[in-house]
Amino acid sequence: QVQLVESGGGLVQAGGSLRLSCASSGRTFVTNAMAWFRQAPGKEREFVAGISRSSTTDYGDSVKGRFTISRDNAKNTVYLQMNSLKPEDTAVYYCAADYSGWLRRPTYAYESWGQGTQVTVSS
Repeated sequence: QVQLVESGGGLVQAGGSLRLSCASSGRTFVTNAMAWFRQAPGKEREFVAGISRSSTTDYGDSVKGRFTISRDNAKNTVYLQMNSLKPEDTAVYYCAADYSGWLRRPTYAYESWGQGTQVTVSS
């Protein structure tokens, strides 16, 4: 089992930046694919960005060119750098681990989830 703890959320003005971190413990981090999802009030949880065990990346259409996912296997941590933030980016952001190591988008592919961190972008 993997334990995931997110940090770095907060309140930022539109156009600003935030960096989210997700620290992993338990199962060997390097073999997992990792992803960030988000969920706004009244909406379904959506895929934001993912990174495979070989560091292939994928992004949701709404964040391409603005967000960057990366991983540091020595620190068992995955990051999400968010630039040019918009009010519609406001949501709870969740970190997730896929034990297969393959990069996939559906929420059901991910076995472990963090508690989430709130990101609020003011206009």
